Amino acid sequence: MMSEQFLDEERPSSAANFVPRQTRRLTDKILLAFHQACDQRDLEVAEELLRVLEMMVSRREVTPGQNRRKSIESLVAAHERLWYLRHPE
Repeated sequence: MMSEQFLDEERPSSAANFVPRQTRRLTDKILLAFHQACDQRDLEVAEELLRVLEMMVSRREVTPGQNRRKSIESLVAAHERLWYLRHPE
């Protein structure tokens, strides 16, 4: 009961009062997680994150103003990084 009351107090009263917590796109956050997985040599997780990123980039542009070319270039660079980690020779 107490936790429900606390949650209600934290909610914005209207959509006009809503301020996003962060301004980064979800694709940017997934790309950062991909690079962190690569840094930690967790290649299985990196591959799964890359699949999610591919799915998101390949969808039709939903949000106007997104730079699709930059997203594709980042995706290609991520594929290259994963390939080089798997083939160090």
